[in-house]
Parts: sequence; structure tokens; C-alpha cells
Amino acid sequence: MHNHPNVIAVRDALTAAGSDAAEIVILDEAVHTAPAAAAALNIEVGQIANSLIFDADGEPLLVLTSGAHRVDTVKVAAALGVTKLRRATPEFVRLHTGQAIGGVAPLGHPKPVRTLVDVDLEKFPVVWAAAGVPQSIFPITYAELVRVTAGTPAEVA
Repeated sequence: MHNHPNVIAVRDALTAAGSDAAEIVILDEAVHTAPAAAAALNIEVGQIANSLIFDADGEPLLVLTSGAHRVDTVKVAAALGVTKLRRATPEFVRLHTGQAIGGVAPLGHPKPVRTLVDVDLEKFPVVWAAAGVPQSIFPITYAELVRVTAGTPAEVA
């Protein structure tokens, strides 16, 4: 799994960003949800940075939200001035990230995706994000997550 093209793309993107968060962990089983990932790592579900792709008036929007939250799409759409914000289809996600739902990483996509980062993640010294496939995950600090994704801190829940 360490040699999967998506995992390599995430590792390369972290390295290119000068991040020291290139420690990608491969789990024994796929974790498609924040509770499953938290259980596998024995951490709080809030420490999981879910990578959720939304269709924002036809453009991709990546929201990195705490696993303890549900994104308030009305609030986010209003804050961004977007007419329609909805969960993206699996095809839309793959088109814009090169990755499948359940393993979408915050970076390593074919081209940059506009990104919001849940401010609630900042309360944790370390958060964990998917690394391109459902079995892969990596630790990173909130500040580093914002920096390497060129994300905008936001209240998303």
C-alpha cells in the first residue's frame, strides 16, 4: 500500500510543501469513516480531519472538518457566496482529486482544490488525515495542515 500511486502523490505533495508530516501509516484494514479511523488509532473522533469534497456551483470545494462534526452546507455556502453547495458524487470526487471517497487526502490532487479547514481541529496537538486510500492516514498539526493545503481556517459546523 505504501507504493499505491495515491499514497505516493500525497507523500510527494507533503515533501514538496516542506512538511515533516510525511509519516504515512498503513492500517491493517480500510477505514471509511472518522469513527473507524479513530478506533483504529485509539484517538478521539474529533482528531480525524475528514476530507469532504463538495460541489460548489460546479467547482470542487474541499472541507477538512473534524470527525466530530457535520458540515453546515447552508452556513458554508453563505460564507463563500456560493449559490448551491452539495455533497459531490463519487465521480466528481475522483475527477477533481484522483482519489475515491473514504480515502481522499487533503493534498496530492491533480491540481489545487479550494480548501476550508475546520477551526475546531486547532484544539488538538495532532490531527490525522487520509493519505489517498482508505487504509492510509497521516498525522499533522493544524497549523501545518492549513499551510500545506493553502487552506482557509473556517467555522464549518
